[in-house]
Amino acid sequence: MRIWQENLERCFRSMDELGPALGIPEDELEKLRDIGERYPVCVPEYYLNLIDRNDRHDPVRKMCIPDLMEFSEGGSMDTSGEGENTVMQGMQHKYRQTVLILSTNQCAMYCRHCFRKRLVGLSSEEIAKRIPEMAEYVSSHPEINNILISGGDSFLCSNEVIRHYLETFSMIPNLEFIRFGTRTPVTFPERITGDDGELLSILKAASERIAIIVVTQFNHPRELTEESRKAVRSLIDAGCTVRNQTVLLKGVNDDPETLSSLMNGLVSISVSPYYLFQCRPVEGVKNQFQVPIRRGAAIVDEAKKRMSGPGKAFRYAMSHPTGKIEILGEYDGRMLFRYHQAKDECDNARIFTRPLSDTECWFSDPDGC
Repeated sequence: MRIWQENLERCFRSMDELGPALGIPEDELEKLRDIGERYPVCVPEYYLNLIDRNDRHDPVRKMCIPDLMEFSEGGSMDTSGEGENTVMQGMQHKYRQTVLILSTNQCAMYCRHCFRKRLVGLSSEEIAKRIPEMAEYVSSHPEINNILISGGDSFLCSNEVIRHYLETFSMIPNLEFIRFGTRTPVTFPERITGDDGELLSILKAASERIAIIVVTQFNHPRELTEESRKAVRSLIDAGCTVRNQTVLLKGVNDDPETLSSLMNGLVSISVSPYYLFQCRPVEGVKNQFQVPIRRGAAIVDEAKKRMSGPGKAFRYAMSHPTGKIEILGEYDGRMLFRYHQAKDECDNARIFTRPLSDTECWFSDPDGC
C-alpha cells in the first residue's frame, strides 16, 4: 500500500470521529449523525488541520463538515441534465467536442457543496466500466477533440487505471488533449507528492504524446498552502497544465476581497483561473451555499478591480442543462447572459437578458433559440 493510500485510510469518515476533533457538543452531534448517514462524510487529516477550530463559521469548515442546512427542503439531484446526456454507463456527451467520463464515485474529501451528491460516495450505477467501448465511441465521433475524466475525483483511481485511460485515449487521432478533474491538489496533496513519483511519471510520459490538463478547485485563499503549492509545481513539472474552477459559495468566498485574493494567489503559483461557477441548486446544497445571481455579479465586478489581466481571465458562469451560460452583469435593469457553450447548436454564443430579483439564485429555462 502506498503512502497516499495509507493516509486515505486515516481520513475522518464519521461524525463520531469528527465530533471530538472539533469539540462538537453531543446534542448537535446526534443531529449531524443523521446528515452523515444520508450524505457520506470524509475529511483528510491534512484538510481538517486547515480549519480554525475557534470559529464556528470558518469557511474551510463550511466546505467539509456537515451542517443541519443539508436537511433543508428544495433542490434537485441532477441540476445540469447529466442523465439525459449519458450515452453509455459512465460517459456523457453534452457538448459537441467533449465527452465526460465518470471514472469513480470516490473522493478524498466529500465536499458539502458537491453537485453530484446523488452518487459521490454512494452509488456506482453511473460509473464507467467499459473503457474499450468508450474509446470506440470517441474514435467513431471525429468531432470530439477532448475527454474530461472526472468522478468523484479522477485521481482517486489507482495509478494502473489512470495509466490505462492515458494509454487508451492518447492513441486516438482526433483527441487533442485529455483533462482530469481532481480536487486532490487542494484537499489531499499527498496523492500527488506522496506517491513515490509513479503518478507523476505516468502523467509525464503521457504528456509527451498528448496535452494533459489538470482541472482543480481552490475555493478559498487558505487552501493555498505550501503542500498544495508543491503538488501544483509537481504537476507542472510533469508536463501538465493546471487550471482552476472555483464555485461561488455563501460564507466561503462571497466577498470581493476573498475572491480577488484567491484568484491572484492562483496566478502566483501558475494556476490559471478558468471559471467561477454559480453554485447549483442541488438538494442538500442550495439553501446553504447559493448566492443570488445579481449579488454574485456585483461581487465579481468589485473583485476584478483588484486583479490584473491573468487573475481576471475567469468567466462567471452557470452550468445549466442547456449549456454553460456566462453571467455578464446588469444591463438596463435586467441581467445580461451569453452562452459560452451550448448543448444545442442554435444557442451557440447567443446573448439574452432576463429580469431577476435580488434573491434569485438560478432560473429554469432561458427563452429558446
